[in-house]
Amino acid sequence: MAEKEEKEAAPAAKEEKAPEPKPVEVKEEKKAPAAKEEEPVAQPVKEEKPVKEKEEKPKPARKKVVKKDDDELLIALEDYLKAGIHIGSQYKTGDMKPYIYKTRSDGLHILDVNTIDRRLKLASEFLSGYEPAKVLVVAGRVYARKPARKFAENIGCMLSVKRFVPGTLTNPLNPNFVEPDVILVSDPGVDKQVIKEATKIRIPVIALCDTNNVLKNVDVCVPLNNKGKKSLALAYWVLTRELLMKRGTIKGPTDFKTTVEDYESTGK
Repeated sequence: MAEKEEKEAAPAAKEEKAPEPKPVEVKEEKKAPAAKEEEPVAQPVKEEKPVKEKEEKPKPARKKVVKKDDDELLIALEDYLKAGIHIGSQYKTGDMKPYIYKTRSDGLHILDVNTIDRRLKLASEFLSGYEPAKVLVVAGRVYARKPARKFAENIGCMLSVKRFVPGTLTNPLNPNFVEPDVILVSDPGVDKQVIKEATKIRIPVIALCDTNNVLKNVDVCVPLNNKGKKSLALAYWVLTRELLMKRGTIKGPTDFKTTVEDYESTGK
């Protein structure tokens, strides 16, 4: 009996327990390994060289008009400058540009004295290759007439002053007809007719040229002031003396007794 009661007294059916939620496994995200910080590589420290201040180089001096040694010149530099042989006009041509040293504030173009001197030497050497009687000097400009006459007298060459008659070199019927081998003119602009005829018969032309002259058909240019009476007198005087020395008529510069003043024009 007791067993039956125990069986009867058995507890009611066991209450079903709600299933416990299973823990959700949270998967840890795999983090990318952090980039390794590169350790700075020690760079060799360059020793900074002290910066030297650039020394300003002195600007090259402009080419001087004068030579240091006057003995190299045909005459003293002072005599060239005193005569104003280097003072050109306010106009210049492309032909004469290489002979111009500078331009003054008043617009006058200045010729290089060294070049004038070298060209006077060249002209005298060129003329010395011809018989004096076959040289014709032409001077249409007033201030060039007396210097040209004195040159012709001392050298013994032909002379044409004032107006050059057309046909003098090309027309045998012309009463003034002459047959020179070389021409020396005082101004290519004023004496253009003789240059034209000399070119036609193919004889060389030496010309005293100012800054405004054109050198067409001029074989030897002597750059100088061809308008001033002192300048023209000095140029013809130097040419005379140099030619006489080359011919052996005089031994040296001091043997030439004629002065520059003797060559200077009086305006006739």
